[in-house]
Amino acid sequence: MKSFTALLVISAILGFYFISCQSPEDSLSSSVEKKGDCVTIQQGGLFDSGGNPIETGYDEWGYNYQARIFNGYYCDAYRNANWCQPYVDVKLKMKWNDAWLSNKDCDGDGLLDRHYGFASYIGSGAWLTNHQSGTYEQNGNTCSWNYFVKIIAVPEDAVEVDNVWYAADGTEIG
Repeated sequence: MKSFTALLVISAILGFYFISCQSPEDSLSSSVEKKGDCVTIQQGGLFDSGGNPIETGYDEWGYNYQARIFNGYYCDAYRNANWCQPYVDVKLKMKWNDAWLSNKDCDGDGLLDRHYGFASYIGSGAWLTNHQSGTYEQNGNTCSWNYFVKIIAVPEDAVEVDNVWYAADGTEIG
């Protein structure tokens, strides 16, 4: 019994020795290989479509790329573009999945990936939600409105006929 206990103790000590002697570089490089050499927002070096560095948390416009959320005003989603000024007071919340706009760069272009691994959004499983709200005046009263839409990429086997998409079974998608 004593020899069995001693064998267990020696095995445990040797196990801890080998685990603790593994170099941090080996551990780090193997985890990077498992992630496919993708660059994350936390690592830095990623840029938005305007060439601005992306950081964690919300940016000045209302994007939180790490969380895949936008929370702000409609025009802020478009960097206050001239064409959207009639909608400047419209509140907008967007959420999207990794296929729509990832929070990492796996193709090495310094930008967040879109439909990574696919030539386009088709078949990627990408989706985006928009929830808009605002107010307007009618007959001296302030009225509220809400609008919600979920945009989903068509499946790989979908077919487009005269600008209308159909599922493989012939059901109209949109």
